Parts: sequence; structure tokens; C-alpha cells
Amino acid sequence: MSELTRRRRKLRRRSGVCLEVRKQRAAVAAPTGARPMGRAYVVWLVGLLAYAVAVFHRASLGVAGVDAQERFSAGASAVSLFLVLQLAVYAGLQVPVGVAVDRFGSRRMIIAGALTMAAGQLVLALATDVPTAIAARVLVGAGDAMTFISVLRVVGLWFPGSTVPLMTQLTGILGQAGSIVAAYPLVAVLHGTSWQTTFLGAAATGVVVAILVAVALRDAPIGTEPAPVAGLRELRGNLMATWREPGTRIGLYTHLVTQFSGTVFALLWGYPFLVLGQGLSPAGAAALLTLLVLVGMGVGPLFGRLCGRWPLRRSDLVFGILALTAATWTVVLLWPGQAPLPLLVVLVVVLGTNGPGSMIGFDYARTENPAERMGSASGVVNVGGFVASLLTVLAVGVVLDLLTPGSSTAYELDAFRAAFAVQYVFWAVGLVGVVRHRRVLRARLARDGVVLAPLRVAARARLRGAPTAR
Repeated sequence: MSELTRRRRKLRRRSGVCLEVRKQRAAVAAPTGARPMGRAYVVWLVGLLAYAVAVFHRASLGVAGVDAQERFSAGASAVSLFLVLQLAVYAGLQVPVGVAVDRFGSRRMIIAGALTMAAGQLVLALATDVPTAIAARVLVGAGDAMTFISVLRVVGLWFPGSTVPLMTQLTGILGQAGSIVAAYPLVAVLHGTSWQTTFLGAAATGVVVAILVAVALRDAPIGTEPAPVAGLRELRGNLMATWREPGTRIGLYTHLVTQFSGTVFALLWGYPFLVLGQGLSPAGAAALLTLLVLVGMGVGPLFGRLCGRWPLRRSDLVFGILALTAATWTVVLLWPGQAPLPLLVVLVVVLGTNGPGSMIGFDYARTENPAERMGSASGVVNVGGFVASLLTVLAVGVVLDLLTPGSSTAYELDAFRAAFAVQYVFWAVGLVGVVRHRRVLRARLARDGVVLAPLRVAARARLRGAPTAR
């Protein structure tokens, strides 16, 4: 290689770093209009409360599963059907709800969601048979579907761009407080009073939240709210434009590839895998699942800061989460015999990064779509992880049943190994989707004059004191 060629390459790399820095600064510091930050935090807290209550409604039947079996004279499979249908409704409504959020605004949709969930809890309080209980959980799933992406739109319109990734992570993390309320106070009330009293109280909570949102939440600061989408033709056109946007698609595949493994583990199959497959005590398995939640709470703000500081490097963080997750699962599944406890702790810690990692998908949707399409873009993204999670839950169950004699639930370790191997299919699908649409986005940046230097070059320039992105 000639000296001239080496100099040219070096110059291009330096140019790429500088252009990337300028583009990142523009991405996080673009003018966003006047935002009264004190009011922004008040509005966010109201939206956060609405989301936490939605999580409470979502988890309320799960923690009352034994009581539900007694009340409805149903087996475990019927109670599991409640959960599957509820999540299926949630995932299936994400795109229609996203379009509705763009049309009617976050405030109206959060109120509608709270009242729909309240209606579901009211029906559940009065239900005495399985079909009525299923209808109640469908209502809860529908109301739940209206809440999270509506709150994300509030965050995107009230906070400056560099702060949005952190606030998104905090929304997802702190909203999980609803599951804690379901696990402890709701169970205490259920055992201290009655089924009907408990779920009537849950319904009343939804009504109170709807009133609070109506009084205190506003979609956007005065003068900054995007014009509502009007007319079916415009709605359809906006949805098609949202889907065609490669930023929406990379968000969907990011959400898919980072979310499902941790969700499946925490939602259903992690506990039996640890107890039946790995021989842990119930208390030990519960402690590891608690650790998974705590890790997610710890790394979420870190991911938010990284995405806000390096918005053009988000995919590198996604690839890191995917590589760690797949590699750790590979070691656990190939380990001869039961895995040692430290290895299982590492697995749980890595899975704890999955939920916060999936939030990066919403950041892609926000930065690559105009404000009037923010709801539909977030809805499309949210479909990815939940569809992959549902399919993985079902696939793991099918494989376990195929490899376990009769109707026994005493699953062996080898059956778990084969069942969890289905994850590689979804990792491959998600990885291909992220890589493909990252190339499209980077090609668009190149046409705008931004040529991203390799990550190692950008990191080296930062260590040498070159200007950094903010």
C-alpha cells in the first residue's frame, strides 16, 4: 500500500469521525420549542402513574392464579390461557392503537385505556365462569395496549431529544412498580377480604387514574403539539409511510431481538427451568428472577445515557446485548449436566439487560419519524418483541411436551435444552432485520454527507481528546 493511499484512508477516517460528531450533535440538540421542564416532569409523573397502574392490572390475575383456579373451577392450562390471550390482544392492538394515538392524542387514549381496564376488572370481580373471566382479561389487555405507547409520545413531546432516551428507560423501569403492588398489597387484600372486593377496588383504581389524567396531563407544551391526523386516507398514508421508514423497521427488529429471551424467562419458563432443569430450590429460583428485575432497573438509565450521547451508535449496543445473550445461553445449554450457580447468575444478569435493550427500538422510531407519526411508529416497534415472546413461549411449551412422556410436567434438563434452542431462530430473524435496515439508514446518512467511521476509530479519536458527541 502506497504512502498516498494510507494518508487518504487516514483522512477519510478522521473526516468520518468529525462528520459523525456533527450529526450526533444535531440529532440531540435540534431545536424543539419551549418546554417548561417543571411542568414536563409533572406531566411525565402523571403518565408514569397511569402506566404503573396498567402494569398492576396486567399482573393482577397472575399473582391471584391459585385463587382464580378455585373461583372458576379451572385448571392451570385454563388460567394460562387468560395470560396468553391477554398478551395476544395487547400485541395485536399495538398498530391500531398507535394510529389512534396520532389521531386523538395521548391524553384521550390513556383515559380510554384506564377506563377499559377498569371495566375489565369490574367484569372479573363479578365473573363466576371461565368465558366471562377470559372476556374480562381481553378488556384488560386492550386497555393496557393503549397506555405505554401513549406515555412514550408524551415523553417525546415534552422533553428535549437528548433526554428522551433516559426518560423512556425510566418510564419502563419505574412503571414496573405496578407489578410489585400486585404482588403484595393486592394479594394481602385478596386474602383479607374477598375476590369481588379486591377486583372492585382494582376497577376503582382505574377510574381514579382516568380522572387524574383528564385533569393534569396534556399531550404537549402549548404551541408544540403536532396537528392531529384527519381522515381515513391520511391515516392509511401515515401508517404506510411509517412502515416504509427503515428507522421504524430497525426499531421493530431491535425490540424483537433484545426483548423476547428475557421476557420468556421472566414471564413463564425461567422458574421451571431453574427448579426442574437446574435443580435449584424454589427460593433460589425466585431470588434469581428478582435479580433479573434489579439488573434491568440498574442498566436501564445507563442505556438511556449512552443512546442520548451516541445516537448514531445505538446498533452497536444492540449487537452487544444480542451477542452476550446468545453466547451465555449457548454456554448454559451446552454445559455437561446442571450448570453451576455462578453461571446461572451470569445468565440472569445478562437477561436483565434485555428489557432495557428493547427500549432502544422506540428511540429509533422517535428519531426517524416525524412527530405526527410517533404513535403509529411506536406501535409497530412494540409488536416485535411481544410477538416473538408469545411465539417463543408457545414453541418452548410444544418442545417440552413432545420430549416429555404422557402428560407429565416433570421436564428433564435435556428437554429444556432442546426447548430453549428455539431462541436461535428468533435471534437470527432479528439480527438479519437489524443489519439489513442499519445498512439502509447508514446509506441515507452517507447521501447526506455523514460517513460513520468504524467504532474503534471513533473510540480512539475520543480517547485522544477529539470533540465528542453530545
